[in-house]
Amino acid sequence: MDFSACVKFATENPVTYIATAEGDQPRVRAFAMWFADDTGFYYHTGTPKKIFDQLKKNPKLELCFFKPGEGAGTMMRVAGKVEFLKDKALEERLFRDRPWIKDLLAAAPAGGELAMFRVAHGEAYFWTMADNMRESDAPRVMF
Repeated sequence: MDFSACVKFATENPVTYIATAEGDQPRVRAFAMWFADDTGFYYHTGTPKKIFDQLKKNPKLELCFFKPGEGAGTMMRVAGKVEFLKDKALEERLFRDRPWIKDLLAAAPAGGELAMFRVAHGEAYFWTMADNMRESDAPRVMF
């Protein structure tokens, strides 16, 4: 298995549960992944949101993608670090792909901005019920 299998799974199942930490308290929420390619998994959020502060203080996170299916379905878990991106071409692509973002920005509190981020390096693995009780044996993909 290689990273292209991870990109394919994420692209086909873009709803992502993102886990962060706020002090010693875990926090998790669902995101709609923007896109994935051989350079990582891409997301965006707003700077007034708590997740932005959490990731600035501690860029480590875990992503969980889920595909319903037989048994408990299939999950792909990804551990890595966030890289915040300031790239005009990427921002223009985001506004083309998701034009509704402009409305969100217009309604943001004063000083609220767009924050684009990706997970470009880390470790991913797949899990199904067949892997239950043997999670540590699941093959890892380093990227």
